[in-house]
Amino acid sequence: MANATAPPDPDSGRTIVPPDIATVRATVRRLLAADAEPLAAEEVAEMTARLREDIAGLIPSVEALTRALPKDDIPRACALACIGEAQMRLRLGDGDTEPVRLSVAVRMARTANALADHHQALGRAS
Repeated sequence: MANATAPPDPDSGRTIVPPDIATVRATVRRLLAADAEPLAAEEVAEMTARLREDIAGLIPSVEALTRALPKDDIPRACALACIGEAQMRLRLGDGDTEPVRLSVAVRMARTANALADHHQALGRAS
C-alpha cells in the first residue's frame, strides 16, 4: 500500500516527511504478532527507540492532515485524540525491568500502528 503524499507544514513552509509506513508496520508486526518470537533485551530497546522516532515523525504529519478537515469531522477528532495519546506515550520511560520494557515497547507499537492507520485514512480523505 502506498503512502499518502506528505502535506506541507504551514508553520515552517516545509513538507513534513513521515516515516515509511511499511517500515513502521513491519516493526509493529515484529512486536504484536501472535506468533512473534521472543525478543532479546537489546532488540526490545532498539525497537522501542525506533518506534519513538517513528511516532515523533508521524505526529506532525497526521496533525497536518487534520488541518484540511472541518472542525466537527469525526475522523479528525479521532486522529487528534490519537495524537494526544501518542504524545503521552512519548513521555513514558523505558522501564526498570525486562517485562516493563517489553510492555512499553508493545504500547509504542500499538500507538505507532494507530498513527499509521490515521495517516493512511486521512491521506486518502484529503
